[in-house]
Amino acid sequence: MGLSISDTAPDFEAGTTQGRIRFHEWIGDSWAVLFSHPKDFTPVCTTELGQMATLAPEFERRGVKVIGLSVDATERHQAWADDIEETQGTRPGYPIIGDTDLNVSKLYGMLPAAASGDASSRCALDNLTVRNVFVISPDKTIKLIIAYPNVTGRNFDELLRVIDSLQLTARHPVVTPAGWKPGEDVMILNSVPDDQAKVIFGEWTSVKPYIRIVPQPGSAGSRDESSSPPNPAPRITTRARNWLTRSMSP
Repeated sequence: MGLSISDTAPDFEAGTTQGRIRFHEWIGDSWAVLFSHPKDFTPVCTTELGQMATLAPEFERRGVKVIGLSVDATERHQAWADDIEETQGTRPGYPIIGDTDLNVSKLYGMLPAAASGDASSRCALDNLTVRNVFVISPDKTIKLIIAYPNVTGRNFDELLRVIDSLQLTARHPVVTPAGWKPGEDVMILNSVPDDQAKVIFGEWTSVKPYIRIVPQPGSAGSRDESSSPPNPAPRITTRARNWLTRSMSP
């Protein structure tokens, strides 16, 4: 059975390029990203591991631990890292799991339970479905699952954007709209009634009763900004103005 958002991320013990780990223990109190690959020495995955290494400081700044996985032995991962450094200009500093027995790939629903053989007897085409990204929160629940085809490289800037949204909405009763970027307006969670929202946010802009727009908490103009007055007047933001214009159009 496959995994779904809000499921507990399966725990496991496995060898990595940085030694043996127990996954939940390795995550600790951090957020985590697990991203998988069907085989070492494949072109798209080589660029992905290199870009993740380049962006590692961005993930660290957000308190996110990164771990890769490939259906190959850790010894091959080390040789692959040499190629990654040579061709991509940076070497992975994060651990990469050697899933030689397919255990983790099966646990995370990337390979069927009936999959057989070990890494040495399988090629990349046998493992095409091992192309997932999982974002896992500190309580060990899965918050994001994305499966990529083998012909399309992953967008790690989008992954950072989603992590920013997940971390913001874990701290505040808000949701983020399509295309949201940090610092832009957000919407009040529908489960928060108006009377409670007034206490938390003060005022908001409504284009519909279920679309209540507020500045991102912590940003300039938001209720929880230290310099904000006790009962700030509603601020008509660019996104709110655009929505209001569309809603009043004939």
